[in-house]
Parts: sequence; C-alpha cells; structure tokens
Amino acid sequence: MARLRIGVLISGRGSNLQALIDAAGPDYPAEIAVVVSNKPDAPGLARAEAAGIPTHVVDAGDFADRAAFEAALDATLRAADVELVCLAGFMRLLGDAFVNAWHDRLINIHPSLLPAFKGLDAQAQALAAGVRLSGCTVHFVRPQMDSGPIIVQAAVPVAQDDDVDSLAARILAAEHRLYPLAVRWIAEGRVTVHDARVSIAGLAMPAEWPNMPL
Repeated sequence: MARLRIGVLISGRGSNLQALIDAAGPDYPAEIAVVVSNKPDAPGLARAEAAGIPTHVVDAGDFADRAAFEAALDATLRAADVELVCLAGFMRLLGDAFVNAWHDRLINIHPSLLPAFKGLDAQAQALAAGVRLSGCTVHFVRPQMDSGPIIVQAAVPVAQDDDVDSLAARILAAEHRLYPLAVRWIAEGRVTVHDARVSIAGLAMPAEWPNMPL
C-alpha cells in the first residue's frame, strides 16, 4: 500500500518535524515528501537534509503580497505530490484561499487544550489562568486562528512551581508523541470529519490513546 505523502511547513528549529522524521520508519503509513520553510535560516531545514528529505525555502519577502507567497507555497507542495500538509512551528497565518484549498488536508499542532489559550504564548496564558492541566492539540486547520475540528489531544499536569519554560518542555514532549499518532491515523484512513467533529474508526480506549500519566 502506498504511503501518504506529507509536506511539513516550518519556520524554526523543527522539533516536531524531527518527531515525524523519527516516526517515519518502514512500517509507518506516511512519508515526508518535502519540508518547506518560510525562513532560509530555519534550523529545521538541516534536520530534513540530514534525513535525505527534499527542502525548499519560500520566503514571503520575495513576493509582492501574501497571495503571491501562498500561491508559491501551494505550487511547491503540489509539485511534490503532497497529500497532507502538517504545520510544525510555521509562524505565519495562512489566508482563507490557501486553507480552503487544502480543506481537511491541512493540520496543525498547538500547545494548549483547544479551544483554550489560542494564539501566541499559550503556555504563559495557561499559567496566568491558574489551570491545573494544560497540553496540546492536533486539529484540522480552518481560516480562523487555532480553530478547526480536533483530532486528538494530550493533557499534561501544571506544577505549582512551573514557569513558562518548564511547562513548555512538558507540553513539547507530549507534542512529539501526539503529532506522529495523528498523522498515522489519517494515513490509515481512519479519520473522518463530520461538521466540526472528528471520528476515528476503530479507536480503542485506552490502548491507542496517548498515555500521558499524571
């Protein structure tokens, strides 16, 4: 069976990209077809190159406007026969035209239990709110920021002495487990979207659910 071809969009260090690279062994149902960065100096590009994955830089500064930038981004993904786009620390909001063109084929990972704490500095938002649990969410992307049907979430405890860095590190460890799992389920054809909700065929609880003990 052919593996699902994914394109990964990055802007920085690419730690979630690395998690996807590490997961993509012979028995994994997806393969990374291309890694695209909007930053030519993104450290994540070196991770892809070390793994033998084609890379491209599509720098917004090289284009007259967002529409032209996103058209080039779209063309780069389609030239690599990408079937699913994974945002992995891609620090640009994508416009409606791009998001709608990849409807239900564009996913993101966010460091909170959405719909709580959208946007930047989600960990600081969680600490300021005094929550006892935070975590991360993999979701399909919609035009509104950090919205869209939720595929899977993992919760992590918030310690009384946490600061932003310690909470972020705990959430990031969960992200590295969660993102490859979500991609696996999509690649296996188990994920369907009904209106604003996701169904996952054959999901066993708790055996396949992310094991994030408190």
